[in-house]
Amino acid sequence: MKLDKSILTLLMITFVYAGSFAQVPGVYDLNNYFPFLKNQNVGLVVNQTSVLDDVHLLDTLISLGVNIVSIFSPEHGFSGTLNAGEYVNDSIYNQSIPIISLYGKNKKLKDRDLHNLDVILFDIQDVGVRFYTYISTLHYVMEGCAKNNIKLIVLDRLNPHAHYVDGPVLKKEYFSFVGMHSVPIVYGMTIGEYALMINGEGWLIDNLFCDLSVVKNSSYSRYSAIDYDFLPPPSPNLRTMNAVLLYPSLCLFEGTLISVGRGSETPFEIFGAPFLNQEVFSFSFLPQPNFGSNDPKYNNKLCYGRSLKSNADTCLSVDLLNLNYLIYAYQNTPDNYKSTFFNSFFNKLAGNNELKQQIVNGLDLLSIRRSWESDLKEFKAIRSKYLLYD
Repeated sequence: MKLDKSILTLLMITFVYAGSFAQVPGVYDLNNYFPFLKNQNVGLVVNQTSVLDDVHLLDTLISLGVNIVSIFSPEHGFSGTLNAGEYVNDSIYNQSIPIISLYGKNKKLKDRDLHNLDVILFDIQDVGVRFYTYISTLHYVMEGCAKNNIKLIVLDRLNPHAHYVDGPVLKKEYFSFVGMHSVPIVYGMTIGEYALMINGEGWLIDNLFCDLSVVKNSSYSRYSAIDYDFLPPPSPNLRTMNAVLLYPSLCLFEGTLISVGRGSETPFEIFGAPFLNQEVFSFSFLPQPNFGSNDPKYNNKLCYGRSLKSNADTCLSVDLLNLNYLIYAYQNTPDNYKSTFFNSFFNKLAGNNELKQQIVNGLDLLSIRRSWESDLKEFKAIRSKYLLYD
C-alpha cells in the first residue's frame, strides 16, 4: 500500500510519541487500524476526547480520505458539553455527516443507522468506573455490530483505575444504564480489555458475538502512574485527574442528600450540604449554574463540607474505594435528615441494597469490605482472562 504524505506524517508522529516511552493511547497506532478503513464505509463512536495530539480523530481520518458515513455520540454529546443525564439530540457535523445520539430517546444502535456501514471505530476516554456510562454505550455498540455483521475496532486508552479492583459487585436485579454487568465499582480494566470481557463472557443479548479488534496502548503498564490531566476532560464535571481519582468514591454521594460540588469550580473534589454542621465541616461552597451543571443541587445555597482538592486523604482513592467520606457524612447528618439521606438512585450506584443498610446500621468499614471479598474473588478470575497489559 502506497502511503501519501499526510499518512506518513501521522505515522512519524506515532513513532516519535511511542519512541519517547510515554504511555501512548491506541489511537496513535495508525498502522494497526487504518488498513481496515480504506475503501470502507466507516462509523465513529467518538466525543471530545477522541483526539490525536490537538486534532480530532474525525478530522484526521477525513484528511486521510476515509469515508466517514456516521458519527455516534454518547452521554454528554459529541462535543462533551452537555450535563450529566441531559438528553442528547441528533445533529449534523459540518452540514454533511449525521451525528446519531446514543443518549437520547434510544441508547441502542438502530438497524437502519447501520445498514450501510462496514466498520465502526470506537475511541472514547473512559475512567474505569462501573457507573460511568461509556462502557454501557460500548455494550450497545457491540450488540448493534454483532446483529448487523459489522466489524468493531476499539482504540484502547489509558485508565487511571486499571491497577486495582474494588467495591461491591453489581447484582443482576440492579442492572441499569449506570451498571449493565456484574462487575465491581472499580473493575481494573482498560476499555479495550472490558470490550473483550463483554464478548468473551457472552454478555451480549442472545449470546451474540461481536467481530472485535482492540488496538492496544503502547508502552503501557496498568501500574504506571498517569501523571497528567486528561485534555479534553472526559466529561464536564471531571476536569482534573484528582477528580477522576476521587470519582469512584464521591459518586456514591449522587444517591444521597450530599452535593459533590456540581455548580462549583471543583466538582468531584469537594462535598457538602446546607444542613451539615459548620463546626464539624468548616469548608463551604455555593453551588451556582455553570458549565456542566445548569441546575446544581442546592443551587445558591451555602453548603458546608470538605475539600479534597489538596488533601492527603485523596491518596486513598488511588488504591481503593474510599467509603470514609460517605460514612462520615452520614454519621454527622442531623437525625431529622437521616431518614431521607439515601435516595432511590443509591442502590443502583452501589449495585445492591446492602451497602445502604450496612451504613445505616453502623457496620464498621472492615466488615463492609469483607462482605465484598467472595464476589471480588470470582470477578478477578473472570477479569484475568482478558487483561492485555502487565
